[in-house]
Amino acid sequence: MAMHEAAVVVHDLTKRFGSFVAVDRISFSIERGEVFGFLGPNGAGKSTTIRMLSGLLLPSEGTATVAGADVAREAEELRRRIGYMPQLFSLYSDLTVEENLQFYGGLYGLGPSTLSGRMAQLQELLGLGEVLGRLTSTLSTGWRQRAALACAIVHEPPVVFLDEPTSGVDQSARQQFWDLIADLAADGTTVLVTTHLMEEAERCTRLGMISRGKIIAMDSPHALMAGLDGLIFVAEVERPLEALQALAGQPWVRDSALSGSRVRVRVADGTADVEGQLRAVLDSAGIAVERVRETRPSLEDVFVALVGDAGEGEAA
Repeated sequence: MAMHEAAVVVHDLTKRFGSFVAVDRISFSIERGEVFGFLGPNGAGKSTTIRMLSGLLLPSEGTATVAGADVAREAEELRRRIGYMPQLFSLYSDLTVEENLQFYGGLYGLGPSTLSGRMAQLQELLGLGEVLGRLTSTLSTGWRQRAALACAIVHEPPVVFLDEPTSGVDQSARQQFWDLIADLAADGTTVLVTTHLMEEAERCTRLGMISRGKIIAMDSPHALMAGLDGLIFVAEVERPLEALQALAGQPWVRDSALSGSRVRVRVADGTADVEGQLRAVLDSAGIAVERVRETRPSLEDVFVALVGDAGEGEAA
């Protein structure tokens, strides 16, 4: 693959399962060394897209090339050029971490000396030294995650797909894993990662927001947040779900969503006395308001706004 070529090029990629369209004519490209994120809820089409790009599913329509290989016509060559880490870590539980690495290295045709050198590199990069001799079934989720990543990149692929890689791990392990992703990208590896976690998505170079199989926005996280119209207010209330329902029909509310135990509300720029209006609506509904404050837009706010806009467009 030439240095100037995009690592991933997708055009009108579509996947149907019977009458259900899981991925609907998506197009995008990813440059070398990017950490590209697919952000969306479960069932949005993220995993289906990755499975097509990794050669595990044939597209119904459209084209895609990954590391120069056509995903529909060059499946064997494609698999040599990519690393793939699925949601359920693809490790053999009755083998040690070292034996898993030897097995996957053998699948990719690495000779003994090459594999030995690569395992030493991975041991240093991922800090696997203390668990190499342990059965993967005995490892914590965080260590299994690292071991699975090692197996996915043992053959030094130029493109790596990570499908919800931090599911089930704690905050500390999640942070460490994203540091590893950044290290891979800094060395020139292209990473496509799917996530539904907003704090993870902010660490991507670019994001494709996906809903109902369609890409509804694509840009850097900063640009997506900076481009959101309106002002964002957070209300700490007694009964968040009821508060959300009470605010839904207000003409001055662009959209609203739950964020933990709080309600986030987007209003148009220049809306007068947002706090007063919000308190009045919730007071009339018998919902106590502890605090209201303005805050900066988040990716969650962007996603809520875009999904609402897409829904309005489809209904029109």
